[in-house]
Amino acid sequence: MERGKIVAIVDDFLVNEFEVDGDEISNDAHFKKTLGLDSLDYIDLVVVIESNFGVKLGEADFKEIITFEDFYSTIESKIAEKNA
Repeated sequence: MERGKIVAIVDDFLVNEFEVDGDEISNDAHFKKTLGLDSLDYIDLVVVIESNFGVKLGEADFKEIITFEDFYSTIESKIAEKNA
């Protein structure tokens, strides 16, 4: 899946399902501060990612995510691993 499509899908579900202001989402924005998610929200986020992309993110993955760029890259890497 190409990067632009991943970004579009992710941004869409963050805005529509997690009620994030789309103007706050940018590649270099701080992921956790922008989203302000609690532990239950992270579970919901994992479920949404799995249903949209067929990949699962774990706790270790989220520890490495600082910016939205990191988030997109993590999903892209997981998809590539799955398809390898």
